[in-house]
Amino acid sequence: MQEYPTVREDPCPVMAALKIIGGKWRIPIIWKLANGPVRYNELKRQMTGITTIMLTRSLKELEEYKLLRRIQYSEIPPHVEYSLTEDGEKLLPALMIIKEWGLDVIEREQS
Repeated sequence: MQEYPTVREDPCPVMAALKIIGGKWRIPIIWKLANGPVRYNELKRQMTGITTIMLTRSLKELEEYKLLRRIQYSEIPPHVEYSLTEDGEKLLPALMIIKEWGLDVIEREQS
């Protein structure tokens, strides 16, 4: 059986990661950006239940943590696009594992 490190590490890398990606909306935003750049309004439509304020705040925080980039286009009509940075893309394999685990959970609950 694999032995897992205790949570008492100082600093704990799991807690450091969760500080950045934790919260209700950050992981879903990262997941939506996995397939490439998305305009703000399209992202808002895809994120059922999120308020404009919360989406804007979450995007700004993820940008500050350098997990996504914001590109503002001044052409007519002006628009903003978001995409993952290299650091943001590094999270995708972990999210794929969580997705697979989630599918297993759903399957067990339905049987």
